Amino acid sequence: MSDPAQDRQTRDEMTEDDAVIGVAVVWSLVVLAALAVIGLGLWFALRTPTELREDLTFEIVGPQTRVTEDAVPALPLVDITARSGVDFVHDTGRAGDKLLPETMGSGVAVLDFDGDGHQDLFFVNSKPWPWTPDDGRPPSTCRLYRGDGRGSFRDVSEASGADVSLYGMGVAVGDYDNDGDPDVFLSAVGGNRLLRNDDGVLVDVTGASGVAGDPEAWSTSCGFVDFDNDGLLDLFVGNYVTWDKQADLSQNFTLDGVHRAYGPPRAFRGSFSYLYHNNGDGTFADVSRSAGIQVRNPDTDVPLGKAMGVLPVDFDDDGAMDLVVANDTVRNFLFNNNGDGTFDEVGQLCGIAYDRSGNARGAMGIDGARFRGDGTLAIGIGNFANEASALYMVRPGRGHFVDAAMFTGFGPPTRQGLTFGLFFFDIDLDGRVDILGANGHLEDDIAKTQATQRYAQPPQLFWNAGKDAASELVQVDPLSTGEDFPRPIVGRGAAYGDFDGDGDSDVVITTSGGPPKIFRNDQATGHHYLRLRLVGRECNRDAIGGTATLVVKNQSQTRVVMPTKSYLSQSERELTFGLGDQAVVDTVEVTWPGGAEETFGIGQVDRTVELVQGEGRILP
Repeated sequence: MSDPAQDRQTRDEMTEDDAVIGVAVVWSLVVLAALAVIGLGLWFALRTPTELREDLTFEIVGPQTRVTEDAVPALPLVDITARSGVDFVHDTGRAGDKLLPETMGSGVAVLDFDGDGHQDLFFVNSKPWPWTPDDGRPPSTCRLYRGDGRGSFRDVSEASGADVSLYGMGVAVGDYDNDGDPDVFLSAVGGNRLLRNDDGVLVDVTGASGVAGDPEAWSTSCGFVDFDNDGLLDLFVGNYVTWDKQADLSQNFTLDGVHRAYGPPRAFRGSFSYLYHNNGDGTFADVSRSAGIQVRNPDTDVPLGKAMGVLPVDFDDDGAMDLVVANDTVRNFLFNNNGDGTFDEVGQLCGIAYDRSGNARGAMGIDGARFRGDGTLAIGIGNFANEASALYMVRPGRGHFVDAAMFTGFGPPTRQGLTFGLFFFDIDLDGRVDILGANGHLEDDIAKTQATQRYAQPPQLFWNAGKDAASELVQVDPLSTGEDFPRPIVGRGAAYGDFDGDGDSDVVITTSGGPPKIFRNDQATGHHYLRLRLVGRECNRDAIGGTATLVVKNQSQTRVVMPTKSYLSQSERELTFGLGDQAVVDTVEVTWPGGAEETFGIGQVDRTVELVQGEGRILP
């Protein structure tokens, strides 16, 4: 169901010309009045903002085909957590004070840490606060589980050095030293950590690397990206509010006037995020200020940002990676990469800062994808409860985004949930990217004061019916997903990867204060697929930021190597192309970070192949 106020506004805008004509007919005998009405209509049309005219192009170019429930294929997502071997449980550190960080974590990474071709899982953990009395339990640590490629995992945390203890939040994965194995960065409340991967053993090199950050800061989503195309992965780290225990406890946050509640982000000052440049010798330089990513409130001159999610994306197709930051209760940022080591913040100018009414939302997780065969870029952002998730779209060659969430069918069903993790993936391998959102409230007793809200909330899956459907995105119901997926959880981070080696993407969702959920994708459409692993030689070895494009039945598909997405999390860096009933792919066009282009012959599908830069070869 769409927003009645928004629908009324849209109907008013789209029928204005008819209203003017009607008035002219009624008063046709009164020449002066008729001229006045016509003049008024022309004056209003000339004053219509460019943003509104662009919105209408999305709304009135509507599809004709009606999608029914019968059109949605069976998309079973089966909970295999109990038999997967993953026994991780998130520790929030709660001790009764209801301190804001306790309800915000944490993330998960899908990665192949040992290079065996199978996806592994890294879970970020928090821990009891240092002022909490010791109860004698073993310390809470992060956990790493090695996958066997068949959907089972084994805990290798101690042997691999992943058993780090910190008040963790997010995780970033990338081969920053170009030695062939993925390194791991952890964000936290307090100092952050960098773990260098030395042949499957994670070594803490935080002290020497220069990326610990302020020991008083609260860091959240983070990601490796080569923003200057020098072949070395740099690092962006989002920082949330300026927080400490005393400031939190000094404010009497409550929902019902009696019991203490978690404080809203508006009660805390913003902060500056970090941008670190890779020096190539194992160290990083903090270039946050000189690069132009420190945004201040124009009225108070204090830091404005309250970063929850970050998405590196080349939104203007100029070959330089830009950065979109999803901020909580303040406007979102879009840092446009100038190609000279500096960025301009253009979120307001480009239409991605606010909702359609000009309001900032409680933005959390974020992802982007080439959403249609025409090159349209879509950026999805999960928002707070009673706020629809966003789906900002921009066509090639256009510099202005339009939030098309309501007009694609995506927005209305997301109002009920509080969406943290969010990502695009092709769940049924039909060539169209679908959307998954992980939901869960902050307050465990929210139902006492808001009858429509619950602490644990079901995740949501939206199937992409195609741009020619009346509802482009259709929420998938339990008849299609099975009974496991829609069970309520306190969802936070979310990521995907092929855990069982069958070619389609499986899902992992973390929960606040509980075990994760691992869902095996049991879709049985019979659709073909092609999975690509790009290996850079002249660019960064992970080829993060590189793109691969293929054409199936005159429809172009483009995927970007970008594991940084969702909320506090990382997905696999392999690219999955759904091919439908197409059994052969002739070629794939690859644009490597830095702009070099290369064509690879493919042929056989239903497999994972490795494309190596500059060698024109495929490694099966």
